[in-house]
Amino acid sequence: MRGQVLGVDRETGEGQISGDDGERYTFRPTDWSDQIGPAIGALIDFDIDGRNAKRIYRQPGTVPATMAPPPRTGGKNKYVAAVLAFVFGVLGVHRFYLGRTGSGILMLVLSLTVIGLFVTGLWALIDTIRYLVMPDDEFNIRYNRLPG
Repeated sequence: MRGQVLGVDRETGEGQISGDDGERYTFRPTDWSDQIGPAIGALIDFDIDGRNAKRIYRQPGTVPATMAPPPRTGGKNKYVAAVLAFVFGVLGVHRFYLGRTGSGILMLVLSLTVIGLFVTGLWALIDTIRYLVMPDDEFNIRYNRLPG
C-alpha cells in the first residue's frame, strides 16, 4: 500500500501514516526498511499488519516535506541561566546549571580571592549579556545538546 507520513514522535521515533485507503497506521523505528528513516510528509510504500505499518520504504524520487525534529536531551532555559549568572555568577552557579562543571569549579575557586572575585564578576556579567543576546537556536545547540 502507499501513503504519507503524518507525524513522528521526537523521543520514541514512533509515528502515524495515512494510507491511500483513508485509514491511519502506526509504525515504530524498526519498521523502516531504508536508512533515511521517517520524515513528516514523506510518500511511502508499506505493508499492513492489522493497524500497523511494516516494511516501510520511501517512494523513489520523492522528497519529504520536513525531516522529523531531533530529540531534545536537555531542558536548559537561557533566561534562567542569565538570572543565575547575574545573581550567583561569581560562584559559577550558572556554569553548573548549563553542565559546564569545569568552568564552574574554576569560577568557584577563583572567587576565594579578591582579585578572583573581580575576574569572576566580570566573567559572570559577560555571560549574562551573552545568554540574553544569544539566539534561541544557538543556545539550544550549545546547551541543550541539539545537533546542528
